[in-house]
Amino acid sequence: MTPQLSPRLAAAVHALPLREGMAVLEIGCGPGAMARETARIVGGSGHVLGLDRSARAIGQARAAGGPAWLDYAEGAIEDFAPADLAGRFDLAVALRVGVLDGRHPEGETAALRCIAHLLAPGGQLFIDGQDATARLPR
Repeated sequence: MTPQLSPRLAAAVHALPLREGMAVLEIGCGPGAMARETARIVGGSGHVLGLDRSARAIGQARAAGGPAWLDYAEGAIEDFAPADLAGRFDLAVALRVGVLDGRHPEGETAALRCIAHLLAPGGQLFIDGQDATARLPR
């Protein structure tokens, strides 16, 4: 049985400008509930990657299953910039991600640099009510 989406995460998913066929990166995906709902919305022509620094969370996310166009990776966003994923994502979302909450400026700078590397031209980053895209390095 897959965990249900909380009202907070449901509201976040449905506030995002998601559409079929998008490539989406969820930063700090935890056990993957939001990533699974996002994958349902973007459909098989899209792709969703859930990223979390916790091996336990990634294990839970993988165990919960999901469609073939949903993947998970273990890692910290401030160190995550695989060459094969450069410019791949239309949208990145981070809810309650510590390195992006303003308390860790050096980590945040590194994280934003990696996110900019991963986003396609015109891609957007959404962080807990902040105008995050404006802070991305160009």
